Amino acid sequence: AKFLETDPRVSWVSYAGLSSSKYYDRVGKYLPKGPGSVFTFGLKGGFDQGVQFVESCQLLSHLANVGDTRSLVLHPGSTTHRQLSDEARVAAGAGDEVIRLSVGLESVNDIISDINQALEMSAP
Repeated sequence: AKFLETDPRVSWVSYAGLSSSKYYDRVGKYLPKGPGSVFTFGLKGGFDQGVQFVESCQLLSHLANVGDTRSLVLHPGSTTHRQLSDEARVAAGAGDEVIRLSVGLESVNDIISDINQALEMSAP
């Protein structure tokens, strides 16, 4: 999440573990074991970049479930929420730019490397 937060190809990151999160101060009270390993971010560019990003991931698996031991990536707009209208997808938090990540047990450096190369491949 910290890597993505500083990347110019990313417009926003939603993760309670980041000090920039509006929920950061509540983590200790409500999530005493930590904020977890699932978060979302927004790609600059939109729908086509989201699809390309997921297709470019080599380490991260393209699956809709979360909480696996493997790192998973999902573009909800082209998968789980594709049947909704554009307005309904945005209202559901699955706009064109949204990517969901569930971080698994792989090396952090390997995960960041895969995310970085996917960002390069999907840049507008």
